[in-house]
Amino acid sequence: MVMRLLLTLILLASPVLWATTPPLELAKQLTDKHQVERYLASEKYDGIRATWINGELRSRGGLLINTPANFTANWPSMRLDGELWAGRGRFNHVSNTVLDNQPNAQHWQDIRFMVFDAPSDKPFFKRYSDYTHAIAHCDCDNLEAIKQHRFSTRAQLSQWFNELVSQGAEGVILHRRDARFNPGRSDNVLKLKPYMDSEARVIGYQQGRGKYQGMLGALIVVDKRGKQFKIGTGFSDAERANPPAIGSTITFKYHGYTKNGVPRFASYLRQRKPLN
Repeated sequence: MVMRLLLTLILLASPVLWATTPPLELAKQLTDKHQVERYLASEKYDGIRATWINGELRSRGGLLINTPANFTANWPSMRLDGELWAGRGRFNHVSNTVLDNQPNAQHWQDIRFMVFDAPSDKPFFKRYSDYTHAIAHCDCDNLEAIKQHRFSTRAQLSQWFNELVSQGAEGVILHRRDARFNPGRSDNVLKLKPYMDSEARVIGYQQGRGKYQGMLGALIVVDKRGKQFKIGTGFSDAERANPPAIGSTITFKYHGYTKNGVPRFASYLRQRKPLN
């Protein structure tokens, strides 16, 4: 348990701590100021972000991901950014599989690397063409190019977004068509989700009452802004019986902020064990 917690903290480390980690593009929220016709849109996969570079698969934090020997066989030599994914609603399966010290070949059979970029000095629409062509011509069953879509109006995008979410998708990612790769958070990459989410560090527990007597009632957490608050919903009974450890990082969803700056209707999503 202790070793797994330590590995979790390493996996969550900031990319700047790892010299082996290439710079990454990060998404901002889609707002009314953005012109959707300038973007290509794809489903947002709730998996584990990773980068294929120099013949190695590395986490967002720069940690080498141990896979079965044949998992990356025949992959293109070009750098690929994507998500390790096993289907909607199977985040925990991917997380647990990646965290295994010894790769379980059977578990890895369920996982695909969903590619959304191949960083280079070209604009995104050309990068999309390059990695789609490369993946189509390699003998790689577990490697897939995420399909990009173009919409001329926000109404079209919203209709497609609602259809995806109704099917269990996490949301949508938009890449500006003509943007060259630009590490960090910018308007080049945007995200659209049915709710906002963020991360917080667990600093304490509130005991449960009633049917939750002797179990977790709420987590006491502090977010990236230093704001302390409680999260008491979103947990299964198993998670209440064995809650995230103090010091661990969790992901929660919320709907804006109160006048005091506290996330409104904060609800637990998961412990952020993997490489995000």
